[in-house]
Amino acid sequence: MNDHIAETERTRLRRLPKRGKFDRQTIYAILDEAIVCHVGFVADGQPYVIPTGFARIGEDLYVHGSAASRMLRTLSGGVDVCVTVTLLDGLVLARSAFHHSINYRSVIVLGRAALVVDASEKSRALEAFTEHIVPGRWADVRWPTELELKATSVLKLPITEASAKVRTGPPIDDEDDYDLDVWAGVLPMSLQAGKPLADDRLIKSVEVPEYVENYDRASVSRER
Repeated sequence: MNDHIAETERTRLRRLPKRGKFDRQTIYAILDEAIVCHVGFVADGQPYVIPTGFARIGEDLYVHGSAASRMLRTLSGGVDVCVTVTLLDGLVLARSAFHHSINYRSVIVLGRAALVVDASEKSRALEAFTEHIVPGRWADVRWPTELELKATSVLKLPITEASAKVRTGPPIDDEDDYDLDVWAGVLPMSLQAGKPLADDRLIKSVEVPEYVENYDRASVSRER
């Protein structure tokens, strides 16, 4: 596997190209930490951008949903697709309104998705979806029945045309503005898990699993 993804005309960053990243380590880390992706495509001349869950297995990105879903049915026909994810790391507060910004990590993946028909690959993808959200969960839950598998479609998108874009650091003001009596800096932002809330119908003897009690989203990508 090449450690870098080849830059293409479609993935080349034209504005602030120094923020662009094409190494797989950066791209995969962002994908593995994010929970929701947005899938962009055109159906019957109408553009759509649909938020959905996803998972990565090696060099492939998988999305899934109801077999009756318009998104899944359209994408399985081999149309062009753009998948994006974004992680918000901080609000960048400058001395001027113009230079306010956001610290973030984002990825776009372009290509054409294919319907997964192999039963074993489909099962691996469904396990990956579950483990992507909460590592350790697949071993505890009831696995999908044949009927549930038939009602679910899984699509695979090779990560062959992709790029990441990352902004870090403090605000960058005009030189004359650094003397202004205005607070400037970064307000860090992150996804934090709250206290687990048990289902009202949970069997009383069932305890909260360790992977739920100590859930830390930022550690997910580091563990993969």
